[in-house]
Amino acid sequence: MIRKVLRRLLSKRQSQEDCAGMNYLVAGLGNIGAEYASTRHNVGFMVLDAWSQASNVTFSTERYGDIAQVSFKGRKFYLLKPSTYMNLSGNAVRFWMGKLKLPNENLIVVCDDINLPFGTVRMRKSGSDGGHNGLKDIEACLGTNAWTRIRIGVGNDFSRGGQVDYVLGAFSEEQKDGLPLICDKVIEGIRNYATIGPDRAMNFLNTKAEKRNL
Repeated sequence: MIRKVLRRLLSKRQSQEDCAGMNYLVAGLGNIGAEYASTRHNVGFMVLDAWSQASNVTFSTERYGDIAQVSFKGRKFYLLKPSTYMNLSGNAVRFWMGKLKLPNENLIVVCDDINLPFGTVRMRKSGSDGGHNGLKDIEACLGTNAWTRIRIGVGNDFSRGGQVDYVLGAFSEEQKDGLPLICDKVIEGIRNYATIGPDRAMNFLNTKAEKRNL
């Protein structure tokens, strides 16, 4: 009898682990509120909005953020737009990682990056925060930087001391035209990450921006 109970427990645990391995939390970073919706700092939100619209799913307001769920080739992606504002993104990510019982390798964070030209995308499986306050807070809350981040270049066309106004400013009209293609590429890269592996996903994403999008 004890052996049967142990086998059931082990089988249940294995099933839960297998399920967790097919689930991913994709956190798009940004600030809540209409005044921030079209700003450079909210490009992470923009990617998730594009994904949810293309998948015909809607976000629901839950603890620490808005959540939507999409599926692709047997994988489930939980799309999180934190409601904690950019600098406290770690609270939301930590909560949902715990709620979904996911390992760190199943976390993907999407954010803006002023150190990359507009439209350039970089995926890394770990790394420093690069001065990004949202990434910095996630690292502090999780106690590790061993999780995947996708940085989307927004450029750095600002004078000294103008960084805050720049990232909280809107994209130019020309840049807005290029955003749909960028979002589509990032979404495809995340799907690749979950289906064919991180290395091939990075090979796909880590290319220079097309000239027409600059």
